[in-house]
Amino acid sequence: MAREPPSGTIPLVDNSGGIKVGGRALAPLLMVINGLSLYAGAAIAVGLFDNLPPVLVAWLRISTAAALLLVLFRPRVRDFLGRAGFNAAVYGISTLAMNMTFYEAIARLPMGTAVAIEFLGPIAVAALGSRTLRDWAALALAGVGVVVISGAQWSSNSVGVLFALGAAALWALYIVAGNRIAGSASDSRTGMTVGFVWAALLAAPVAWWLWPGMASMALEPVQLLGLAFGLGVLSAVIPYGLDLIVLRMAGRAYFALLLALLPLTAAVMGAVALGQMLTPAEMAGIALVIAAVALRRPA
Repeated sequence: MAREPPSGTIPLVDNSGGIKVGGRALAPLLMVINGLSLYAGAAIAVGLFDNLPPVLVAWLRISTAAALLLVLFRPRVRDFLGRAGFNAAVYGISTLAMNMTFYEAIARLPMGTAVAIEFLGPIAVAALGSRTLRDWAALALAGVGVVVISGAQWSSNSVGVLFALGAAALWALYIVAGNRIAGSASDSRTGMTVGFVWAALLAAPVAWWLWPGMASMALEPVQLLGLAFGLGVLSAVIPYGLDLIVLRMAGRAYFALLLALLPLTAAVMGAVALGQMLTPAEMAGIALVIAAVALRRPA
């Protein structure tokens, strides 16, 4: 069922649930911006792995974002309680768990490869929302592209592959949970803020236990704070805010397939920021994934 757009905005969803003309161009563009921001933050995260465990870096990402969002949107106490608070908590916890497993994966695998494997989660969500042969053809193209991009990683790093597969399952949960708090712009902002705060607080004992102490780090406190701030903005506030906007525009199934753009942005950012250059097979796989996005246009 189509959702009512936020007050004062131009409707991007028609009565049948299809995206209007403006939304067709805007939703993929927002997803590309989303990916560039997300993986710029991931490149910062990789640089922090020499000082902090990947799980702790993921907690820093969510905690910094939670603090920024609290200042920006100032949710009420009652927003943390009841069904709305529970849905937001599920969203926040699934986001943090997805980040933790993904960071463990990119600590062992090239970024583009880890994202490609992780993309199996959104493919599964898109399959559940599919209705036509065109949908399934698009999903088949995306699936083949993911397999090609992933390559034969199992024999060289099975642990990294398992972490990426875990992130894929949690990404599917994240999409479903995000859809529950994406009813309006106000609901989305509040739900994301509340969810991140719940996740940061509930995981704080684990972070305290894992924290190595500043004496064992090569970073100064000011450097760590600056990197954590950049990580929170680039990898959480911007991309997850855009996720919720695109969910309202496009619906769960189309959003899941638009995520196919992320292996491209991850591969580009990995090459530019981390020197992880693409092979011909990886470029072919990315082309298949982008073809799937083009094929799965809403009616």
